[in-house]
Amino acid sequence: MEKGTVSVITGDIFAQHDLPHHPECQRRLVEAMEGVPRNIPWLPPVRAPLEEVARIHSPAYLGRLRDRCAETRTVSYLDPDTYITPASFGVALDAAGSAIAAVDRALAGEHCLAMVRPPGHHAERDLAMGFCLLNNAAIAARHAVERGSRIAIVDWDVHHGNGTQHAFSATDRVLYCSVHQVHHYPGTGYPSERGEGAGTGFTLNAPLEEGAGIADYAWIFREVFCPAIASFRPDAVIVSAGQDCLHDDPLGGMDLLPRDVGTLTAMLMAAGEVPLALVLEGGYGPSHGEAIRWIFRALEDSPVPGPEGTPRESTRELVEILSAGIRR
Repeated sequence: MEKGTVSVITGDIFAQHDLPHHPECQRRLVEAMEGVPRNIPWLPPVRAPLEEVARIHSPAYLGRLRDRCAETRTVSYLDPDTYITPASFGVALDAAGSAIAAVDRALAGEHCLAMVRPPGHHAERDLAMGFCLLNNAAIAARHAVERGSRIAIVDWDVHHGNGTQHAFSATDRVLYCSVHQVHHYPGTGYPSERGEGAGTGFTLNAPLEEGAGIADYAWIFREVFCPAIASFRPDAVIVSAGQDCLHDDPLGGMDLLPRDVGTLTAMLMAAGEVPLALVLEGGYGPSHGEAIRWIFRALEDSPVPGPEGTPRESTRELVEILSAGIRR
């Protein structure tokens, strides 16, 4: 891969899925895009074929979602958190297709960030939840696996990616690593959730205590995630990039600074020595754009700070538990 080869996928279509004053609105994407450097090429969204989406979501669910959107006149809710507009089904297909395009570019040797919405990592096979309609990262990963690739997924969103975990819990072709706030929505993602059957040991969950900072996150990455990725030897790493892990996010309780997200990005680049395909998940606070800027600094091989501080004792104990279950 040529040093500093980076792109971003985004477009105006995502504004058609919008509810002003809802946390997951178009304004947050606009603010996040302020962090994309001017020299980064922008690529248009790509619509996912239904047959690709149906590898993760059931045809019955896709039919219900399409029909509910078609019946919606302005805005309606699928659950207390998750809304749709008349255009949401098509917009969700564009988000999923853009995630596929990002992983294709990563497999071709280029770092790519799909700046898309709605997010996806909570969406289950038959259920929309947590602002998510289609599971973008999972759809992209399955697309790559169907073409013979091995994929690692790292999810640093403050919420556990239940839908992504469940999509790959029984396979050894996808390594799923999630670091998230313990006892937070959706109430899943404990260390005991390690996968099943052939997938046992290919799910790694690191639920950190509220208030965790870069010392805790970096300890998880250095001692657990990065060694697991290096051993797994993926063809690309998909990052469920949810910046609601930042200190000023209204939906989270963690203590990361924007530059810390750049630090985590650099650690993943070094661990897998393969390109990253990042897919936007959460991120609702005022420093989201600055965190995006630091992600691109790392992707372009510009200097980013190393982690500082000492991890909490609870984080060290968690690492001991997880290290015993790493597949090597």
